[in-house]
Amino acid sequence: MSLPVLQIIAASTRDGRKGIAVARWIERFAEAHGGFEVEFVDLAQVNLPMFDEPSHPRLGQYKHQHTKDWSATVARADAFLFVTPEYNYSFPASLKNALDHLSAEWNNKAVGLVSYGGVSAGLRATTALRPVLAALRLFPAAEAVSIPMFMQSINEDGEFVAPAPAEAGAKAMLDELVRLTGALTTLRTA
Repeated sequence: MSLPVLQIIAASTRDGRKGIAVARWIERFAEAHGGFEVEFVDLAQVNLPMFDEPSHPRLGQYKHQHTKDWSATVARADAFLFVTPEYNYSFPASLKNALDHLSAEWNNKAVGLVSYGGVSAGLRATTALRPVLAALRLFPAAEAVSIPMFMQSINEDGEFVAPAPAEAGAKAMLDELVRLTGALTTLRTA
């Protein structure tokens, strides 16, 4: 039996972003965890324009190839990890735009949240994100990873070296995502 697909979605698209190191760390951690087949999705490379479809996403009548491609990417996933910074007490527009492009492709899938920032550890971003996830019928794990002062954990090679609490949180979150993904499979196949 094949493993469920977990997509790790790096939300920041800024030039010079440092959070990509956090996203690559959680990718390696998820691969070592072994509960999922892991795919890395960088929204900077996906490069979606601002939502430009003429029909509402719930209809699935996509006109533009970029939306069709994005739909195929998201549809093949069974679960997600959103890796997000905090911008102005919320999550980045790039993540909101990626979420808004689709509808049914997100439904009845589990999601884990990895946030990073300064003192707040990106927690205000995840707080703002949760109502959007609920509207898309995404089910967030209660366990999450919130990394304060994340720049202090980036080494001279540009790699994120996770502190022990981040690793413990990642393990708990991935364990919960495995359980949620199994339960939600029934909803998606009913």
